[in-house]
Amino acid sequence: MTQLKFRAAARSAMTKRIAIVCLTALMALPHAGAAEAVERGSVTNLPLPRYVSIKSGEVNVRRGPSLTHRIDWVFARKDMPLEITAEYGHWRRVRDRDGAGGWVHYSLLSGTRTVIVDQDMLPLLSRPDPAAPANAKLEQGVVARLDNCNTDWCRLSVGGYRGWAPKTALWGVKADELRD
Repeated sequence: MTQLKFRAAARSAMTKRIAIVCLTALMALPHAGAAEAVERGSVTNLPLPRYVSIKSGEVNVRRGPSLTHRIDWVFARKDMPLEITAEYGHWRRVRDRDGAGGWVHYSLLSGTRTVIVDQDMLPLLSRPDPAAPANAKLEQGVVARLDNCNTDWCRLSVGGYRGWAPKTALWGVKADELRD
């Protein structure tokens, strides 16, 4: 009789351990239909990271979030896209496509979205189809205004031309970003 009680207790302990392991595994899985947590800026409550552009032709990039901090960089290209990675008061920590960055006053940034072409002689296509005719060819480093984006393509406008380019050839737009 005592041997039966021992087996039942062992089975019960094993069942509890299996239940704990299964519950732990289920908790590690993303919940179906649950929205992923998006980090938000403490000042603006906008998503982080996010893309913006430079409002003026010359922007001082500082080591810290105040005018007393040393200037490390000067961005000298109007409309260049930047990625905001943090906020502190009126200051935004930004980085460019090469990873260079620091703190910029928010008044020097614009919500207008632009991208940098990362592929040399990128065809700007008339529709989001690799077989579509090209409206223009863009050199690497060209800054273009971002219009619409679907899952794989973005519509751009630059120098009087409009057309579609693959997201993979652009910096300044997230791979999963959709824009209407």
